[in-house]
Amino acid sequence: MKALTVGEVKTHFSELLGLVRKGEEIQILYGKAKKPVAMLVPLQEYKGERELGFLDGKAAFHIHDDGKISEEEFLGL
Repeated sequence: MKALTVGEVKTHFSELLGLVRKGEEIQILYGKAKKPVAMLVPLQEYKGERELGFLDGKAAFHIHDDGKISEEEFLGL
């Protein structure tokens, strides 16, 4: 797996997409501390739905188009 800074990703984006198409994963680092913030992964490896982990089957969520949530929804009422 390659790890590149945001600047490197911007400079070599087309090349990186070629590597991703071949199955390689690319980690994107951000800031002076170069902390990992994102991954470029092949589409077939992407899992569109995220699991709720230990709340699976016990909780649910819905994101509205406007991104808002009512107090009742937030409290699960």
